[in-house]
Amino acid sequence: MILFISDLHLAPQAPGVSRLFLDFLGGRARAAEQLFILGDLFEAWPGDDCLDAPDDSFAATMVDALRQLTSAGVSLSVMHGNRDFLLGDTFAARSGARLLPDPCLLSLPTWQFVLSHGDALCTDDHEYQAFRALVRQPDWQSAFLARPLPERQAMIVALRQQSESAKRDKASFVMDVNPGATDDFLRTHGYASLIHGHTHRPARHDHIVDGIHVERWVLSDWNDEQGECLCWNGEMLTRERLR
Repeated sequence: MILFISDLHLAPQAPGVSRLFLDFLGGRARAAEQLFILGDLFEAWPGDDCLDAPDDSFAATMVDALRQLTSAGVSLSVMHGNRDFLLGDTFAARSGARLLPDPCLLSLPTWQFVLSHGDALCTDDHEYQAFRALVRQPDWQSAFLARPLPERQAMIVALRQQSESAKRDKASFVMDVNPGATDDFLRTHGYASLIHGHTHRPARHDHIVDGIHVERWVLSDWNDEQGECLCWNGEMLTRERLR
């Protein structure tokens, strides 16, 4: 069994999601062979040094729980999201996770998937795409991580406030994947079934690309009341509600 999740947005301000996630790691996830987290595991990630912040143990608690999962024999793969794109080698070493590129092809004995966070496909949001291109540059990241941790945390809060304000002025379609860009993506990746998150619009979509039927599965975001995982049993994908 392979499980896929995304968009938990873990943060101290959302204790219900954290409890649900810890229960998931200690229960349902232990029955899986692999767990894929396709971005935005955390609401924000200011750098791996937050794991050793003396006044905040939240990140360390979550990562320790991931390490317990991997120590139990479950393979863990984590993809960067638009909120936690600074997850680095220390996070990977402490959690036992493998950091995935975006996109990532997953070839299984009976099927082939392409995995992505999904934000790169929201090409109608030109403002966000410009920001994404900037913050994914190694020079920008090096300069940001060189700042003191409290300064980085304050900058992230300010950026989130700006982002939430900007969202209110954007049309709904702007924050969803662009149909043409998505079809081009599916074509480029050999018409593999696409699994992604980011949009918080869980659904299964049917694409016809060059006369070929391709499935696109959108993962659900989590909240204090419930979460969801997508399950591959070797033959088919199904959604499983978590409470």
